[in-house]
This record gives sequence, C-alpha cells and structure tokens, in this order.
Amino acid sequence: MPNQEHARIARLIAIITILQSRMLTTSTMLSNTFNVSVRTIYRDMKVLEQAGVPLFVEEGKGYRLEDGYRLAPIMFTEEEANAFITAEKLVLLNKDSSFTQNYIGGTTKIKAVLRKDARDKASFLSDRIEFQDTSDNQSSSDYLAFLQKAITDFNLVQISYTSANNVLQERVVEPFAVINKIGSSWYFIAWCRLRSDFRLFRFDRISKLEVMVGKFTPHDITLEEYLTNYRKKF
Repeated sequence: MPNQEHARIARLIAIITILQSRMLTTSTMLSNTFNVSVRTIYRDMKVLEQAGVPLFVEEGKGYRLEDGYRLAPIMFTEEEANAFITAEKLVLLNKDSSFTQNYIGGTTKIKAVLRKDARDKASFLSDRIEFQDTSDNQSSSDYLAFLQKAITDFNLVQISYTSANNVLQERVVEPFAVINKIGSSWYFIAWCRLRSDFRLFRFDRISKLEVMVGKFTPHDITLEEYLTNYRKKF
C-alpha cells in the first residue's frame, strides 16, 4: 500500500505538471500517459480539486488549470537534468542569438531548482559534452523570438528581404512556421502578400524586420501538409 500511495502522489504531481504545460488535457491522454484507467484519472482529478487545485473542465475538450496557477518548483531527476544540459549544448550551435539567449535563460532557472549534488554533476557533464558544427555557414540572426511571438499572436510582419538573385524588396507577410537544420540558418514560412502564396525566407537575408500591429486570419493548413506539398514541388 505505501508503494501504491507513493505512486499515486507522484502521478498527481505529474498531472499538475502536464496541465501547466498544456492549454487542455483530456482524461484519455492522461490515462494513456500513466497507464491507468480513465476512471482512475477521474478520481485523481477529484482529489486535486479537493486539495484546492483550480481545475476547469471544458465540455468535450478536456481539463485546464486556472491561468497563472503554478505548483511550487519540482525537483528534476539527474537524468532529466542531463537531458537539459545536452540540449543546451546543441542549442548553442544554432544561428539565432535570440533563441540562444532565451534557452540559456530557461536552463539557468532549471539549474537553480536542482539539488546541489545534481547541479554539480550537471556542471561536470557540461564540460564533457561537445557538438561539432560541420557547416560552412557563419551567418547569424536575431529574429527568432520576434517571429515566434508573431506566429502565436497572428501579427503581420514587414521585412526588408534580399532574394536569391540579390534583389532587395519590402514584403508584408503572414508568418506561419519556422524551420531549421542544425548548424544552418533559420528559415520561416509565411504567406507573402506580394506573391499571394506561401514563401520560404532565410533569416540571414533579412536586413530589417518589424512586427506590425495588424492581425491576420491563420491559414487552414498544418505544417506537415505544407512540407508535404513543398517536397512534391521541389
């Protein structure tokens, strides 16, 4: 029984962590994640509600937490800390400084909640991991953070862009997605109002970028669908 109770407590904490990381979470998804019945998840959610966790149920959609609710910092396992350290080394190879700065800021906060022994081991491991950049591309950018926010806020973006044939143009675009190859320049996919079609833009060919106040209606296509169509064309 004590082991079952410990497992249940760990599951309850993990459920809150998942709810903090997602807008909506279904009971089916949670039951599959923890390999328990949906009925068990219902009981867990009732326990959380009785404990004062501000849960909301959206009919037919799932559970969500009250905006702004956060559980006290959770201790990461040594293996989880090692995964963050490894990912941080990989991120340092990317060619956009805004992404690098934001990621390092996030991992710094993660390291702050590690136990001292785990923090010391993570620091030691950091000195024992290295990724090699074999690309010849030395260009860099500082646009990723702005474009990520424009994508989620559906803001129009105006760019000064130099095309492959060295022509500088002003474009107003509807940002759709960002893609990257390790060690290469970032690209973003956007609906170009000048061309009335989706276009792929390299970050290092943008000389100026401005996120506009104007909004756009998101296009009814997934990134997977776009990439499938793109591969068929090219």
